[in-house]
Amino acid sequence: MPPGPRNLITDVPGILVGNAADPAHRTGVSVVTSDKPFTAAVHVMGGAPGTRETDLLAPEATVEAVDALVLSGGSAFGLDAAAGVVEALKSEGRGFAVGPARIPIVPAAIIFDLLTAPTWTEPPWRALGRAAYAARGTEFALGTEGAGTGATTANLKGGLGSASERLANGATIGALVVANPVGQVTAGDCPAFWAAPFEEGGEFGGGPLPRAPAALPPTKTNRRSATVIAVVATDLALTKPQAKRLAVMAHDGIARAVVPSHTPFDGDLVFAAATGRIAPENPAQDLIRAGHAAATCLARAIARAVYSARAAEGDPLPTWQDRFGKP
Repeated sequence: MPPGPRNLITDVPGILVGNAADPAHRTGVSVVTSDKPFTAAVHVMGGAPGTRETDLLAPEATVEAVDALVLSGGSAFGLDAAAGVVEALKSEGRGFAVGPARIPIVPAAIIFDLLTAPTWTEPPWRALGRAAYAARGTEFALGTEGAGTGATTANLKGGLGSASERLANGATIGALVVANPVGQVTAGDCPAFWAAPFEEGGEFGGGPLPRAPAALPPTKTNRRSATVIAVVATDLALTKPQAKRLAVMAHDGIARAVVPSHTPFDGDLVFAAATGRIAPENPAQDLIRAGHAAATCLARAIARAVYSARAAEGDPLPTWQDRFGKP
């Protein structure tokens, strides 16, 4: 099925995204939120995740909905971005009600992007979280934006990517990803993306995909600065267990777009978000279709992240555009 009108996760009705960046420190924050709390779940397949409040997303945990999801640079320091989003939500009177108190629920995940940044005296991520939440909307740029500002792959600059797909039942699936893996998003030293078979409408370029390598391609394990973190969203009404299955199935998109993926040094993680606008006609079949679409959108979003990255002074790696996009 075709992408939505924006080919962004915000094609899912009700989903909003805000980005904020600190170019001087090569880092940033991306926030996924909505005007109303939404069902969320998470699945981790990387060996080195960094998270906040993800235990609360387990199907057996008490809270049924969250107010926002945060993707951030900064490694462990970047988890503080969620505190900035919590403060902003609290100022609006949002959050889980406990008597008269309101507690915003904001799970978060981080990438490692510290090695190319100058040192800082005051960690910027809490303020970046507030700024990203304030910037929320339906339109946003890809590439060197938000939490993808300092992202890299094994051989090229990484970034922030997104994609969407409409399903035959009227529902929409979207993905937002920070592509910062140990592995490669392109097929070795050529412009083709591993996600090439799933491309829609020329959204990223690079030519035909060569034969997959039998040997392990070059990686950035010497820097141990990795992770693909993502949100897949839908307007289907899903329970927490169903949202968890959506997140599990979406991980296939990382494996289709990154070689190798889910390594000991990656913190590969997928959040799933469901706004509940559309009741499934056939819950089992609709979840299968949604999970397949989520994986496809995530693979496309990873390629779009690298394809859209912009060069900046002092970059440790070239962008795809600089390496392959210029005549």
